[in-house]
Amino acid sequence: MEMVRARVLAFSISLAGGAVMVVSPTQLIAQNADMMQKLMEIKQASAANKQALAKLTWQEQEAISLKGEVKKTTIYQVSIGPDGSQQKVELSSTPAAAPPSGGKFKQRIIAKKKEEYQLYGEQMAALAKQYSTPDPQAMQQAYQKGNISIQLGGGPGVVSLVFKNYLKPGDSMTMMFNHEAKAIQAINVSTYLSDPSDAMTESVQFAKLPSGVNHVASVQINGVSKQLGVAITNSNYQPKSM
Repeated sequence: MEMVRARVLAFSISLAGGAVMVVSPTQLIAQNADMMQKLMEIKQASAANKQALAKLTWQEQEAISLKGEVKKTTIYQVSIGPDGSQQKVELSSTPAAAPPSGGKFKQRIIAKKKEEYQLYGEQMAALAKQYSTPDPQAMQQAYQKGNISIQLGGGPGVVSLVFKNYLKPGDSMTMMFNHEAKAIQAINVSTYLSDPSDAMTESVQFAKLPSGVNHVASVQINGVSKQLGVAITNSNYQPKSM
């Protein structure tokens, strides 16, 4: 309530061409209520989808590329465990790791470099998953701190919620939510790993199964500084065997 009162008392003033626009307390209350409603819809839809996905298993293809060239492709079988986290079993990986050429010193350098990029790619994918899986607590904290704004124009029935400082100071996440279908359609992220100079972008596309379950269809992650990319595609959703 204190946050609501603060927003009501704080007038929004925009200086553009010498004009001053003042948003009334009534408008602020309406905007605040609309934002809270959208958050509740997202939380409810995400919770229902998580329960439905826990009954399924699917395949995830992960392709790691360096400077636009695919270096490794791995396919996993994925399911959600009792603790709510994803469990992955590797099914295949291509190409098979080939021994580096050259002398022993050069081989050690190449092997170390591969390990560094592999670790970097895993860190990118882990961070990206935190954004593509909505966290009710993180969203609520962003709301309480006034770090959410609403944008229109994403299409019929679609509203975009822009989160600032969502997981890290200075990051940005735009979530496109279809409030008629009660489903997230896409998520775009601008963030970083260790510090802001280590920038990372992420684009997530969602799709619905014939059963109506909404899921992450594809993810494109780009590590700007190292020119490393991770492309993830999910498919072949099946009920878990009892």
